[in-house]
Amino acid sequence: FFLGVWHNFVLGVASFMVLFLLPAILFPFYYTGVGALVTEVAEDSPAKRPRGLFVGDLVTNLQDCPVYNVEDWNSCLGDISEKSQVGYCVSAATLQQLSFPARVYRRLDGTVECCSNNSLTDICFSYSNKLDSHLYACLPARKVIEASKVCRTNMDCHKDFVPSFCVTPSLENQTRLIRVKHPPHIDMLYVGHPMHLQYTVSLSSFVPRQNFLSIDLPVVIETFCKYLISLSGALAVINAVPCFALDGQWILNSFLEATLSSVIVEKQNRELVGFLILLAGSALLAANVALGLWMVTAR
Repeated sequence: FFLGVWHNFVLGVASFMVLFLLPAILFPFYYTGVGALVTEVAEDSPAKRPRGLFVGDLVTNLQDCPVYNVEDWNSCLGDISEKSQVGYCVSAATLQQLSFPARVYRRLDGTVECCSNNSLTDICFSYSNKLDSHLYACLPARKVIEASKVCRTNMDCHKDFVPSFCVTPSLENQTRLIRVKHPPHIDMLYVGHPMHLQYTVSLSSFVPRQNFLSIDLPVVIETFCKYLISLSGALAVINAVPCFALDGQWILNSFLEATLSSVIVEKQNRELVGFLILLAGSALLAANVALGLWMVTAR
């Protein structure tokens, strides 16, 4: 009676071991820990631009957050989404040279916009000095960010006694300016919600050692193992539940006969105990199915 559950359990454990040992298994052909390899960029992705990401690019940094694998990519994007926008150190002379007069106005969400020339390269930055804590300048984003140190306050920019300011992009709520490093290509500057970047770019932690090796093979193996773990684990749990018409019904009956024969002598009473347990297990399983269907349809 327990044979089906046991085989599902063994298959799930074997798949988990393959998934866990996959870096070692594929080590002769793929190496890991050097970045996240882009395997697909959706057609509607904000990253699908001339200076965006392409299949085969190796992402090594998001802002000042290092990326060694796909987990780091997701973790960095999560941190960027939760934390406030970082700034960039710009010297006073450079700030004066790059900025140009622009009209300042507030958006509907209360944030400030100061670039009114509809440029795709300029972004409104905010900064503060000793006299005024709310100054704004429309600056070319790439010139400001490249070769600049990441900062949170002006104190982070004090170096070699050169007057510097920490300029922060003035963007709409939940929108971030993210610098994505994928050498040897020029850094991608992404403006938008971090989750849009996460959902539209597929990556892998495995980098082929030779050009003829497929970049999709490790992803296929990973996905196959994850599905095996999910399906086999779910089947093992469901079939083991004491429920009518499942393996759990016959497992329960055999267990009660083996353990309660000396305690409950009457077979009819043992069957009643088994029936009540089966009724509770069936109700529990039905409630979980109903809850799952409700959660899916409620979305």
